[in-house]
Amino acid sequence: MTTFKVVVTDWEYDDLRFEEAVFEKYPEVELIGAQCRTEEEIIEACRDADALINQYAPIGQKAIEQLEKCKVITRYGVGVNTIDLDAATEKGICVANVPDYCMDEVSDHALALLLSARRKVVKANEQVKNGNWDFKVTQPIHRLRGQVLGLVGFGKIPQSLAEKVQPLGLKVVAFDPYYPAAEAEKKGVQLVSMEELCRVSDIISVHAPLTEGTKGMINASLFSQMKNDALLINTSRGPVVDEEALIEALKNGEIGGAALDVIEEEPIAENHPFLSMDNVILTPHVAWYSEEAAREMRTKAALGVVDVLICKEYPKYLVNKQVEELSGLKSNQPESRYAMS
Repeated sequence: MTTFKVVVTDWEYDDLRFEEAVFEKYPEVELIGAQCRTEEEIIEACRDADALINQYAPIGQKAIEQLEKCKVITRYGVGVNTIDLDAATEKGICVANVPDYCMDEVSDHALALLLSARRKVVKANEQVKNGNWDFKVTQPIHRLRGQVLGLVGFGKIPQSLAEKVQPLGLKVVAFDPYYPAAEAEKKGVQLVSMEELCRVSDIISVHAPLTEGTKGMINASLFSQMKNDALLINTSRGPVVDEEALIEALKNGEIGGAALDVIEEEPIAENHPFLSMDNVILTPHVAWYSEEAAREMRTKAALGVVDVLICKEYPKYLVNKQVEELSGLKSNQPESRYAMS
């Protein structure tokens, strides 16, 4: 029997029980946990691996060139910025993610940040616990109905958020150069330019993926066009927002506040300016999380390996589509494998 070596390059969970549950059906698979932190450690642990499951460890060109047998790299979550896609494609390695595991969780969290900031829940809670029972400490609070929410990106998560805020009476606009305007209109959302979104929005929620093109896209120029009481929400990736420009905009009153689940460098530094700003709400990159989402993400990441090594198919969530010409795999037929109970 052919044996396949599958290495989990790194993980921050208590165990690998969900991954083990997938692979226990396939005795030909040997699952190994490595906890790599550098490319050198990746090379040492994964050189002869048939598949990798990756969280944060960097898998750059140097590491990929040293992979002797690897057919597929799957990543926990949506983003694949830890992996050199061009190098993987050139070597015929499939790269897969899990793009649909936390749509409700992230849109729920963005809504929670929106309501917490606009209703000043965090400030009110702190005041009451410090012995101050007085609504005036939250002044001013303005009615949410009639405000404009601007969505940066209009993929599945911001679409879900739009559905959740529209019954609250918010008008929704979005910037997404890849989404058809007519389809957005069917969802009650008007597509606008990035500049117009900044000018008209009372609340701006960032949902753009992190790429070379989106890094720092929310910059000083855009902050200068926002309303001076605008709220910026970010549940996507920290580097999409120019953090220095955001700090200056908050200090100078160019915008009213920020509610952030992600920042440029995580975890946050002890002396970070955000920690002393009353107009900033912070959560520790938790928007993705629920027990159900964690199970689904880890299970589907493992199933992406099964697709390739066992079923000889493209992974369901193939990212580097160009590899199809090089891999010699069949079209994916994963419906029953991916059913989440």
